[in-house]
Amino acid sequence: MIDHYEIKSQPITRVMVLQAYKKVRANKGSGGVDGMGWDWLENNLKTELYRLWNRLTSGSYFPPPVKEVPIKKKGGGERKLGIPTLLDRIAQQVVKTHLERILEPHFHSSSFGYRPSRNCHQAVAQACNNTFSHSFAIDLDIKGFFDSIDHELLLRAVRFYCQDKWILLYVERWLQAGVVQQDSEYIDRHTGTPQGGVISPLLANLYLHVCFDKWMDINHPEKPFERYADDVVVHCKTEKQAIYMLKQIGERLQKCKLTVHPAKTKIVNIRGRSEKKYPKSYDFLGFTIRPNWCKINGKMMLLPSIFMSRKSKVSVAEKFKELNIHKRRKPLEEIANELRPIIQGIMNYYCKFSKSHTREIWTQLNARLLKWVKWEKGLYKKASVRWLRKKYKESPLLFPHWQLVNP
Repeated sequence: MIDHYEIKSQPITRVMVLQAYKKVRANKGSGGVDGMGWDWLENNLKTELYRLWNRLTSGSYFPPPVKEVPIKKKGGGERKLGIPTLLDRIAQQVVKTHLERILEPHFHSSSFGYRPSRNCHQAVAQACNNTFSHSFAIDLDIKGFFDSIDHELLLRAVRFYCQDKWILLYVERWLQAGVVQQDSEYIDRHTGTPQGGVISPLLANLYLHVCFDKWMDINHPEKPFERYADDVVVHCKTEKQAIYMLKQIGERLQKCKLTVHPAKTKIVNIRGRSEKKYPKSYDFLGFTIRPNWCKINGKMMLLPSIFMSRKSKVSVAEKFKELNIHKRRKPLEEIANELRPIIQGIMNYYCKFSKSHTREIWTQLNARLLKWVKWEKGLYKKASVRWLRKKYKESPLLFPHWQLVNP
């Protein structure tokens, strides 16, 4: 493709648009309010990408509203996503790629969410390591973070770090784009950036970088923390420090038009002395960090350890329940092929630090497989167990979790 950006008002090349398309296409995703799907776009790719590039480079691109889609939260309730159209995702990816290159060197080393070469496991590992030297932790929850981001403050942050006017132009337009609700009613959005957009995580990271990370670095550099998007853990050595820091953080976030969730935010006492009674563990990114008796050089010591959280176990168990494995009338090998990616994904995430604490969910899955044997083969319990164990001996790797818990 030939780059023609020199004769356009905005420095965006066709190559940038094509690369953005490839990234968005690889992530797959549903369409937005215009109903355009991937099949239609690929059949008209050359025309649509050229039209998008032409509008982006001339400054005449205005994003359509996002489609509101509710999803269930682990702890109950719903989270509302804002799904952009496919072409708008590509446009967002063009801006995100350029802006991320500028912002990434400035981001804090303790920020792990939605950043290149950083992941949840690194954040959890650092949280556990910091808990060794800090007996108290603040499990911080920001109330409705993505919906509460102040547009003026965010644009000021973008303007401070990025001098490219075309970036500011399109970021402002995305923030102002409305929402089409489930009942097809259109509403304007005056605060927040919709979860589900390509550029939203980067903008959210920038907002908290200014509101929290940089503020902590300047005012409380001795207090380590971990942040994954809006999930934050701050470590303190004493109860007084934790109480003081929680107050300071609350005041800081209030200045930035954010609110600490009073019910979900808590001080945690891992293994320190305190006047009040506090929880002894905290959940972070699907894991629970709590004290556990460990044998070190022949001595039993109470040390912080990482476990799969109870909420995560309930969520995984619910997922297997919804699959209705026992009602599937097909060979066990076909069921294994369908379940293998799901099981392997759960193992890859939750077995990163330890495998033993996931035993409960694999035992439950084996019980569901045993129920399938009863229904499919018409056997009683003991005969079903023998049949499933025979299968295990013939193909011990048929289900990935059989390496951890035998049927």
